[in-house]
Amino acid sequence: MGYWNSRGLRGSALEEMINMTNDLYRQRGLAVIQKVPTPITPIEVDNKRHTISKAYFGKTSTVDYIGAVQGFPVCFDAKETNMGYLPLSNIHSHQMSFMEAYQKQGGICFILISFRLYNEVYYLPFPELAGFAAQAGEGGRKSVPYDGMRRIYRVTSGKGFPLHYLEAINVYLQEAKVKNES
Repeated sequence: MGYWNSRGLRGSALEEMINMTNDLYRQRGLAVIQKVPTPITPIEVDNKRHTISKAYFGKTSTVDYIGAVQGFPVCFDAKETNMGYLPLSNIHSHQMSFMEAYQKQGGICFILISFRLYNEVYYLPFPELAGFAAQAGEGGRKSVPYDGMRRIYRVTSGKGFPLHYLEAINVYLQEAKVKNES
């Protein structure tokens, strides 16, 4: 199992922007999204400072965030990469299983990927993520390439939000509506 001081806080810059955005979404009545805490088991505790200096991750968690947007249940994970691709190994099988089951229940599932090399963030809907995973399972590329991101799903700041990802969800819902009407 990973230790807190060896794996903890990865992706914290992206998550901090998402957390600030989620607070604003809630304040403005647009969405209620919560960060899902990662279960840990402390090993070393500094009682004088009231801090955990070493811990291991307990049972596997699901995704980073879960909530509702204008009546739609959503769940998503946040990933950061310094490369021109996101290794699929960064997305665990239990997360894929959870998102698949959540989607079958009518939820909207996705990941937000920060490509730090390009200083850009993208919304990747679960069906597209599952497509990348299926290709990898058939011996194909084992990553999500930056070049594979659809520009209509680029997430930017705007309208007072540090990372306004609701716009990308709206694009996704509009595409799904058009697809269902065809």
